[in-house]
Amino acid sequence: MHTMDVSDANSQQVEARVVAGLPKVVLHDHIVGGIRPETLIELAEAQNYDDLPYTNPDELAAWFVKRCDSHCDKNRAEVEKHLLALTQTTDAIIRITREAVLDLARDNVVYAELRISPERHLRKGLTLQDVADAIAEGLRDGEDAAEYEGKTITARGIICARRDENRSEEIARLVVDNVPENSDHPYLVAFGLEGPEQGNPIENHKEAFDLLRRKLAPSTVDAGQTGGVDSIRKAIIVGCNRIGHGFRIYEDFTATLDGIDLQFLSGYVRDQRIPLELCPTSNVQTGAVDDIADHPFPLLDDLGFTCTVNTDNRLLTGTTMTDEMMVLVDNFGYGFTDLFQLVANALENAFVDLPTREQILDTQVYPEFLRLTDRDNDGEVDVDEEVESVLDGG
Repeated sequence: MHTMDVSDANSQQVEARVVAGLPKVVLHDHIVGGIRPETLIELAEAQNYDDLPYTNPDELAAWFVKRCDSHCDKNRAEVEKHLLALTQTTDAIIRITREAVLDLARDNVVYAELRISPERHLRKGLTLQDVADAIAEGLRDGEDAAEYEGKTITARGIICARRDENRSEEIARLVVDNVPENSDHPYLVAFGLEGPEQGNPIENHKEAFDLLRRKLAPSTVDAGQTGGVDSIRKAIIVGCNRIGHGFRIYEDFTATLDGIDLQFLSGYVRDQRIPLELCPTSNVQTGAVDDIADHPFPLLDDLGFTCTVNTDNRLLTGTTMTDEMMVLVDNFGYGFTDLFQLVANALENAFVDLPTREQILDTQVYPEFLRLTDRDNDGEVDVDEEVESVLDGG
């Protein structure tokens, strides 16, 4: 964890209302897992879908969280049944994407990568390209809607394949055909591989990753959540740029009288600065971590891993980016400088061009954190130089 060697912003009381106003970056956010409950109810009504358990938004939202909290595969499948049943049309996909971007912008997220698995939305005749087009349109509409409300957010899409299906090469081709270099818009930027790790080895998707490497298309792979260290190793071998979740890299640590030693794989992940897309609340909800106090997030951060904090599924977990940051504040003592470093880590490793990252950093992230940490008006130390040092990697 990169902190300032000075009595600085970390010593200030970190309040949720202040964190809510800070600029944020999210790299791991599922569009379908973050649908507004009000939207689900309206989609169900429009589609004559009578299976939702509640028609009150608050009750429906609480039902989703409770079902997912149960660690029961059957309950999780029931949740997914409703979400997927109502998102099989272009209009529905555009809408939920637009609203996801706007909801993140309202939480002061300034850069977001949202993901979806197109192969799960083809039941009513859509093609993979139809879904890709709908996501791009929804991202653009969401940016416009946020701007109308006075918020500036840059939103991009990650097109995912499923570990437990066999269309990954086709979806990798979809990504290659739609990345900014080969498209007339900038919105679709990378490939993702998601789904259950156990019983679904990444070797089944070799052709997809071969194609991505040949075409220089970036990728992120969920690994090291339900699967162990070997799952992370294999994800790195196929050439992914980031690891979704990945917290079980701690299984490659050894404890000695002098502290914790990293073995070869964990040392490689740290030293090569392969980003971890950590989702603390979600990891507890799925049962991958027993209790939030047991989450290895602060340990990984302290050991120098490139950590980012993310929402995963906002509806199913009942969370926001502000909530995830406050989890770190309330449970692990994170201060403003620590939160800044997480934002900087995420932005540095976003699947978007360097000028865009620098522009967001200079105009949206930098000013707000510097304003927060500049206490000159109170006659106390001005820590701008220390913040700049963190920004510059010092």
